[in-house]
Amino acid sequence: MNKSHESSGPSDVQEITLRSPAELADALPYLMGFHPNDSVVMVALHGGRGRFGGRLRLGIPHDPQEWAPVAAQLAQSLIAGSEKRDSRPDAIVVFLCQDPAGGEAAPEVMERLRPLAQSLRTACGALDVPVLEALCISDGRYWSYCCPDRRCCPAEGNPLALPGTTVMAAAAAYAGIQVRGSLRDMESGLTPWRTPAAAEQERALDSAGAVMVARILDTDGRGEVARETLSLARRLMDRLCGVPAGNPAGADDRDDRLIGPDEAAALILGLQDRETRDRAAEWMEGGDAQSALRLWRALARRCVGPYVEHSAAPLSLAGWVSWSTGDEASARVALGLALRADPDYTFAQLLHQACNQGLDPETLRRCLRGERELRDGDVTKSTQDPDATRAPGSRTERERGCVAVPKQGPEPSRAPIPSLKRDSACPSVPQQGQKPSCAPTPSQKRDSACPPAPQHGRVRDGRRPSGSGPRPNASGNGPRPDASGGRRAVRDARKGGRYGAESAGDGG
Repeated sequence: MNKSHESSGPSDVQEITLRSPAELADALPYLMGFHPNDSVVMVALHGGRGRFGGRLRLGIPHDPQEWAPVAAQLAQSLIAGSEKRDSRPDAIVVFLCQDPAGGEAAPEVMERLRPLAQSLRTACGALDVPVLEALCISDGRYWSYCCPDRRCCPAEGNPLALPGTTVMAAAAAYAGIQVRGSLRDMESGLTPWRTPAAAEQERALDSAGAVMVARILDTDGRGEVARETLSLARRLMDRLCGVPAGNPAGADDRDDRLIGPDEAAALILGLQDRETRDRAAEWMEGGDAQSALRLWRALARRCVGPYVEHSAAPLSLAGWVSWSTGDEASARVALGLALRADPDYTFAQLLHQACNQGLDPETLRRCLRGERELRDGDVTKSTQDPDATRAPGSRTERERGCVAVPKQGPEPSRAPIPSLKRDSACPSVPQQGQKPSCAPTPSQKRDSACPPAPQHGRVRDGRRPSGSGPRPNASGNGPRPDASGGRRAVRDARKGGRYGAESAGDGG
């Protein structure tokens, strides 16, 4: 078995050849950037030497009845995605990763997942792409579903190599490739609290929502909320920056102690506004990036109880900053959680699609820099020309463009889409429509938005019903809504109008 990264000429890129199921199993964390527990992973192989191509990951569905249709969708997605950016795969390698639970032994996990492995082999074979190897990895051991020889693949499985002792580990260390623990560990730093402090945070969110509803529904008040939200975010970033992250093991707890419940509530609700969120996305590089990332992660953990859906905004921002700073593995995890919280959140859909397609985030960074330059130019103009003032938070159609507009000369055309990386990660769902002409800005909507990967154990509830208790008038007078009414009003506001119409195809 010979898997390698090929090059077309002299190169400093090191070529690694994998010749056995053991070496394939050892290579998986380096291919993904983390240990993908509870996951189906599929990797495309190209050419006679089996060069690694696109890869795909999805959580293993809990219901075995879903395995056959999910397998067909995954096979179609990997093959179509590979054809789109490279060429049709010559073979596929499948990994099923799941540790025992509830008294189950690792060999029992392997046997329980055998029908899923068979469904994946059948689905790929139906598309004329064979599965070269299918491995189950569980509790530090691996099994091959393709090898019937008990001499090399015994019923009790084979142990995985010790970390850091293989050729792949040495090559990854030389190349600076890091494995960030397990997928479960990565997700735990982004999921809502389940501690006693969650009740206090939920009360703070209820109180903030009840107060903010009237201001959000008013045009002038909405602009004030946006300014206050960004100002508070900047203060908290400076506060976090003043305390080094230190040991990663306790970094999240330290950051949580630096942010009060009322501050977190105001930011979470304020970021439901699309344009406020897009402004926050400009903290994507330089000295701002790490403190912003710490803040977005902390806010995602504060979206407790019925506010889980609100975590789509900070999770998307965390995914964007991670992608912008070169951490694609963390970006995909954050964006996947954002889509799990709200499958209709277009910002996360577009970022997830662009990241999976291997696009260069510099295109979007250039867009956001241009937005900032345009806004700064308008501020200067408004101080010189009283008639140039506009409503707070509003933007012209030209400002919503995809590239920075120079102060002089003709407006340039949109930046072309960069060439896709040859071995970039494959999208986790079938891509539809045409590629966008450039990387989308966060507030744009495109018909080619990537639908979220199928999530197991979740019933998609679609749009929430609108309407929630007494609605205050534009001036803020009138009945004060109760906590649940305020929560629904903020949520409905982010789903409609300028305050957050998050549906694909909306020209917003």
